[in-house]
Amino acid sequence: MNKFRGHISTIESDGGLSLVTVIVPVDMELRCIVIDTPDSAPYLAAGREVEVLFKETEVVIGLEGTDGISLSNQIPCVVESLETGVLLSSLDLKCPSGRIRSIISTRSAGELGLKPGTAVRAMIKLNEIMLSPI
Repeated sequence: MNKFRGHISTIESDGGLSLVTVIVPVDMELRCIVIDTPDSAPYLAAGREVEVLFKETEVVIGLEGTDGISLSNQIPCVVESLETGVLLSSLDLKCPSGRIRSIISTRSAGELGLKPGTAVRAMIKLNEIMLSPI
């Protein structure tokens, strides 16, 4: 599980949903959709410290310069290491706020030409990020 600590920056609510922006140290912004509002979940408050969590299998990898994608969470990274299996490959990525692990198909890793030192963009959908109050 990938984890970062940060502070809630903004909350936009409509009905029973909230779009929450979290600032992680080194000025990285992550956005998530939460099935709660500040009225139903008191930890949803601007300035509140939270933990941001997302699974390794939810991290999509694109080469740097990938444009025209609707994913809000796009993090510039460099491949630090790559473990290649028959079906799946595990990537350790270095980003300004720390490290991210991604698990993708070995076929995709090969098609992208991934190796240590490759600049990539780690992307996570809004609904794949979870928040946990600290």
